[in-house]
Amino acid sequence: MKEKRNLTDRFLNIIEKAGNTLPHPATLFFLLSLFVVVLSWIVSAIGFSATHPATGEEIKPFNLISKEGLALILTKMVTNFTSFAPLGTVLVSMLGIGIAESSGLIGTSLRLLVISSPKKLLTFVIVFTGILSNTASEVGYVLLVPLAGIVFLSVGRHPLAGIAAAFAGVSGGYSANLFLGTIDPLLSGLTQEAAHIIDKDYIVNPAANYFFLAASTPLIALLGTFVTEKVIIPRLGEYKSDEKIETENITELPKSEKKGLIYAAISGLIFALIVLLMIIPENGILRGPIDPTTGKPSIFNSPFMNGIVAFIFLGAAIMGIFYGIGTGSIKNDNDVVKGMGKSIESMGIYIVLTFFAAQFVAYFNWTQIGKIFAIEGATLLSSSGLGTIPLMIFFIIIASFINLIMGSASAKWALMAPIFVPMFMLLGYTPEFIQLAYRIGDSVTNIISPMMSYFALIIAFVHKYDKKAGIGSIISLMLPYTIVFFIGWVLFFIIWYLLGIPVGPDAPIYLNQK
Repeated sequence: MKEKRNLTDRFLNIIEKAGNTLPHPATLFFLLSLFVVVLSWIVSAIGFSATHPATGEEIKPFNLISKEGLALILTKMVTNFTSFAPLGTVLVSMLGIGIAESSGLIGTSLRLLVISSPKKLLTFVIVFTGILSNTASEVGYVLLVPLAGIVFLSVGRHPLAGIAAAFAGVSGGYSANLFLGTIDPLLSGLTQEAAHIIDKDYIVNPAANYFFLAASTPLIALLGTFVTEKVIIPRLGEYKSDEKIETENITELPKSEKKGLIYAAISGLIFALIVLLMIIPENGILRGPIDPTTGKPSIFNSPFMNGIVAFIFLGAAIMGIFYGIGTGSIKNDNDVVKGMGKSIESMGIYIVLTFFAAQFVAYFNWTQIGKIFAIEGATLLSSSGLGTIPLMIFFIIIASFINLIMGSASAKWALMAPIFVPMFMLLGYTPEFIQLAYRIGDSVTNIISPMMSYFALIIAFVHKYDKKAGIGSIISLMLPYTIVFFIGWVLFFIIWYLLGIPVGPDAPIYLNQK
């Protein structure tokens, strides 16, 4: 594949350079926290305020450069961090997923899905598996993407097409899945913090977008398959290389891994049955209070839904442990604890980022600047005459462009949520619905964003088969997926909105439906 310096490449190179000039996200949130402190003093001095449209209350900014403000900053620094909603939920989820990953369960499951697929369904299965791999974040990038290249080569197809298909599923399909992963509680926690600017009692469930994400999974898999078969493979043509590429050890799983998968499947099934027995009966202990619309104990507002993070942890941990027992990768409790510890080690940068993001969100809430901007912004949007669909498309486009220069999904949403969630809440939309629109925009441009944390790794995989490939080559390879995913997902989003289907459990589109 030749490097072409066309207009698109030059534009994306400018985006890359602009992104490289940004500081680390943690530093960015530190600087933004300082900016909010100074801004609170400025808007207080000029008397900037707004009138709440529902209560008629005048909302005035709180000056953090004051005796009371400085006391808040100093005395609440620790609790800002420890009470930050995404922190605990993500770490608990990672403890369970860390066991499943360290034991080898996740990696073996991905390999089995790919190598056991019929040739005619190979592309679809690779994209589909890539989407599912998002449950455990980096596993898809590290394992599935290079494996897809080898598998495609072994069946006589261009390996870069396999890499592109897997990368499209793992990264471009980041906001679709049949299972909840670590990103779900992370984003829902940030959304909940932002919703508290308007409603201090608002709860956002980690499964808030599940209905839409699950329905999107076959859609994105089919779109990714279409692009791979109709655009990427014809464009790449026949693969020719003088080097011998290793394609062994991809057609059969060792007996120990098969045994481990059987152990994991049985333990997972038993766990699922126990949970279902506590949910399905009307008197099930995991049911919630009586739902006035049905007269029966609720499933949506229940210990099961509110404790979904605990079930992610328990399910992943149980299956991971039994897989490890079956394969011999887990011999005692030390191996389990080491797996959990390793997963937390990988979260070190996230914890640092969370500390500064938590301070920024707290300062933003204290100053009431977010509420004032939300009221003024909602008034402006209301008077603009734009309908819901144009507004949502515009918001998705904003999120997709910001993604080109700021790679972290959580960092972007921590920055955007305090502004856009309250703004759209005042227009009558639920935080869950706004979060969903953000996730679509964040997902579709992942595969063409040099700021995406695994982009350099993808370059290394591509170089194995094309020594001349550069950033522009990879972006041009993946751009068709971005375009098709954006069009397909936005159309699906519009249809979903017009049908008025809730985006997740107890997550309607409009606030008055809650």
